[in-house]
Amino acid sequence: MAEKSLLEGKKILIVDDEEDVLSTLEDLLSMCTVVKCSSFGEAKEQLESQHFDVAILDIMGVDGYELLEIAHNKGVMAVMLTSHALTPGDALRSLKEGAASYLPKEKMQDIRTFLNDILEAKKEGKNSWWRWFERLGSYFEKRFGAGWYEKDKDYWKDIATFWGGDG
Repeated sequence: MAEKSLLEGKKILIVDDEEDVLSTLEDLLSMCTVVKCSSFGEAKEQLESQHFDVAILDIMGVDGYELLEIAHNKGVMAVMLTSHALTPGDALRSLKEGAASYLPKEKMQDIRTFLNDILEAKKEGKNSWWRWFERLGSYFEKRFGAGWYEKDKDYWKDIATFWGGDG
């Protein structure tokens, strides 16, 4: 199973103010070493004192974008996970600010697939968002309507084959 082999032994920081989200992700990532934090301060301390392969950051409730900046500066791939900040604007902001991916909490049961994608991209020297539209394009289209990305197409063009590969 390719997903498990790339994740095996990775050290992952999970930051969310909801205990059930922390527990669910910890269970889903049992092949990894997981450190859980429920506050900004706790997560900041962990990011500044330890090495992580990936940080999964909630946007709301724990100052996720500030944590993204810290993770990015430390060379930690960060995945933004959200339900309340689930907007095309936040997806774009995550991309622009250096997140490796942006995921709806509704899809967290597939976290191994998403993390595998970004680890595979890193290994192959690809953009970490390379499969994002393939995996989540139809979800975003259902949620925000066809062409939701058109306003900011220039930002998406390097990673998107969603609109037929003409990016």
